[in-house]
Amino acid sequence: MLTRRHVHFALASLALPGAIARAQERRAIVLGQSVPLTGPAAQLGLQMQLGAKAYFDAVNSAGGVGGLPIVLKTLDDGYDPARCKANTERFIQEDVLALFGYVGTPTSLAALPLATAAKLPFIAPFTGAEALRDPFNRLVFHIRASYFDETELIVKQLTQLDLKKIAVFHQNDAYGQAGLKGVQRALEKRGLQTVAVATVERNSVDVAAAAKTLVPAQPEVIVQISAYKSCAAFIREARKAGFGGQFYNVSFVGTQALADELGKDAAGVVISQVMPSPFGTAVGLVNDYQQALHRLDPKAEPNYTSIEGYTAARVIVDGLRRLGGKPTREGLISALESLSGYESRGYQLRFGPNKHVGSSFVELSMLTADGKVRR
Repeated sequence: MLTRRHVHFALASLALPGAIARAQERRAIVLGQSVPLTGPAAQLGLQMQLGAKAYFDAVNSAGGVGGLPIVLKTLDDGYDPARCKANTERFIQEDVLALFGYVGTPTSLAALPLATAAKLPFIAPFTGAEALRDPFNRLVFHIRASYFDETELIVKQLTQLDLKKIAVFHQNDAYGQAGLKGVQRALEKRGLQTVAVATVERNSVDVAAAAKTLVPAQPEVIVQISAYKSCAAFIREARKAGFGGQFYNVSFVGTQALADELGKDAAGVVISQVMPSPFGTAVGLVNDYQQALHRLDPKAEPNYTSIEGYTAARVIVDGLRRLGGKPTREGLISALESLSGYESRGYQLRFGPNKHVGSSFVELSMLTADGKVRR
């Protein structure tokens, strides 16, 4: 988990007044990132930023891209769509090359119309929502599987285990609705439906009413579609109310953040993952990520969120390296579309002129009582 020092670093060093103007005077590649750096979802933004910075710093130390340094300007939105919209308006005014690594469905949806109107590439948002994938938008590139992919695998495994009484606890916004729809879609394919559904408000841990709705329905499994603090609060509340079944989560929950919140109560909680495991070194990408993370901060521990930020940074840099001369937005889009049979040290992505969802990779992992991840 990142410390208060990291939060202050993120807010102070990456959002200094005039930073963009000075970077442009030096001729730099400037990317705008709006994420939660404070509030109940802060670990998602901090870790996404950390992973990206680990790679960008390595690139800059080797001379940048075509001699140009990469400047990642990160602004805090607190996982609030209105603040994210304001941040995006600022990035447009400052003429950044692209928007990169936004965190969350409601925040990304708030930014997308602005990005579309400004013809500003929107690269690697940390969300699997269909609303950002369909209809197709030439400006948007995804490096992760969708929530439909994640919930399909979850429901497939549960039904194979003959667990068919499935309830859903979800955030009351576009993210939660996207996950709920995915679960319902997967169940309907198998002639099933949810036994109960309950919600929690975004950035809230007021879960008592949800537990009172779901636990009496006697589900065998509760699938959670929310961020780590509310999911952890609900798990504890449901256990206290007598729920003895299993909990499944989609990747956006923040795996390590959820484990840290739950402590010993994490044992047996399952999470779908859309990135390769950040802990081993069998895949070349993972080894590169671990080394870059250690160089940036020797105390930082690998996790699924920061490896997504790192992978997203690699992808955009590989696109930039295919450009000749001064980077342009249109050139970046065309370069990313050329990554048709692309493999970044073991992690496969397939982009094309009409294919901007690069991966459908999903696997399941389980948390242990000591806060570890068992695959």
